[in-house]
Amino acid sequence: MDIIFIEELRAATWIGIYPREKAVAQTVEISLQIGVSTTSAGASDDIRDTVDYAVVVERLRADLAASHFNLLEKLTEHIATFLLENFAAQWVRVSVAKLGMMPGVKRVGVVIERSI
Repeated sequence: MDIIFIEELRAATWIGIYPREKAVAQTVEISLQIGVSTTSAGASDDIRDTVDYAVVVERLRADLAASHFNLLEKLTEHIATFLLENFAAQWVRVSVAKLGMMPGVKRVGVVIERSI
């Protein structure tokens, strides 16, 4: 299996359980590893034979902008399922972090791996 990755993607979504978090969308930082075979694309040199990074980013940002999650765990599961169902991934590793949530802490987050 090969891995296509997207690191430190910033996207806005509604995330949190506290009233201050529900009042405004927050930016989260997402890193993705998408397990797929790149053999066909390596032979053909054709974007149609692989995962198009731009399409992943565009569709994920649109999906998250219209969604609300209470917990990072739910958001991370949502992203993993989204990738597995929409991009023919066999395996994914998804990292999602909230930024600057606590004094003296740069980010807090969750990392999961899922496969079909």
